[in-house]
Amino acid sequence: MGSSTERVLVSWSGGKDSTLALNEIVKNGTYRVAALVTTVTADYDRISMHGVRRALLEQQAASLGLPLEKVFIPSNASNAVYEQNFESVLAKYAGQGVQKVVFGDLFLEDLRKYREERLASVGMSGVFPIWMRGTKELAKSLISLGFKAITTCVDTNVLDKDFVGRLVDEKFLADLPASVDPCGENGEYHSFVHDGPIFSEAVRFTIGEKVLRDERFYFCDLVPAQEVR
Repeated sequence: MGSSTERVLVSWSGGKDSTLALNEIVKNGTYRVAALVTTVTADYDRISMHGVRRALLEQQAASLGLPLEKVFIPSNASNAVYEQNFESVLAKYAGQGVQKVVFGDLFLEDLRKYREERLASVGMSGVFPIWMRGTKELAKSLISLGFKAITTCVDTNVLDKDFVGRLVDEKFLADLPASVDPCGENGEYHSFVHDGPIFSEAVRFTIGEKVLRDERFYFCDLVPAQEVR
């Protein structure tokens, strides 16, 4: 991509939807990524909601060849604290001339409206490259494009705990109950993408323990693999 392309931030969870959104803008060449922006729960040193260790997030960004901007929040942070911390990072980049943030949102209108309102408060706007794509086809495209994702958290109100720690493949999609969105857009599951066409190398890890939190969410710990030299 040439230097004339517009610089943007990418809201980055490390999961499949943000990966597909990133892949879309990389493929189109319309934007140049100034940084991936990820919310990290400071108390746990893990990606918020997804439960992935910061070390793996950093390896992921390194493999993608992109700068990483971490937004640290305390556990059980209020929405106001989250907004304040996130918007302070946005304001920093807005001061550098970055005007847009890319999101991997799919169809939740209220969430998109919320994001757009918060961005407007710092003089920025949103880009939604996979908005309103059919989620079943989108989930299948993740696989057909060659991305490798593993589930790191499932909501046991809607999914059995056995779905955590699984590779997102055709079998996984076929096993999902009909009531669950194939992309987990309603928070049914979260994932970590560890390899694919825009990665320079796979992010290596081993499966750790699976733990129930808040009597509802099952997390699968991914343990960074030791470097083999």
